Amino acid sequence: MNVDHVGIAVGSLSATTPKWEKLLGSLASPPEEVTAQRVRVSFLDAGSMHIELLEPTSPDSAVGRFLQSRGEGMHHIAFAVPSVNDQLAGLVRRGERVIDQQGRPGARGRIVGFAHPSAFAGVLVEFVERP
Repeated sequence: MNVDHVGIAVGSLSATTPKWEKLLGSLASPPEEVTAQRVRVSFLDAGSMHIELLEPTSPDSAVGRFLQSRGEGMHHIAFAVPSVNDQLAGLVRRGERVIDQQGRPGARGRIVGFAHPSAFAGVLVEFVERP
C-alpha cells in the first residue's frame, strides 16, 4: 500500500497555496469543490505522493470543526488501495472503527473512505481508489 497524499487543513487556500508551491517547486491544481464533504481542495505534487490542501466551505463541516478545535495542520494520511470497499470491510471484520461503511465520491474523480482516528493511534486514515 502506497501513500497517495497527506491532507492539510487550512483556513484559506489562496493564502496557503503559494507557500506550498514555493516549498515544493510545483504548481497546485486548480481548486476543486467536493460538495459532499463541504471542502475546496488543491493538490500539489510531492514526488511519489501529493499534498492535499483542504479549505472548509462551511464551519460545521468536518474540516471546519477540525480547524476550530485544532487549528491549521495535518488532517489525514491517505493510502492508495485497489478497493476502498474491501479495505473498509476488512477493518470492520477486524473490529476496527470506521467512519464510512462504503466508499463515497472524493476529489479527482476517486472513491474514498475513512477509518476512524481511534483505529490508528489518533490519525485519520483515508483510503483512495483510483479510477
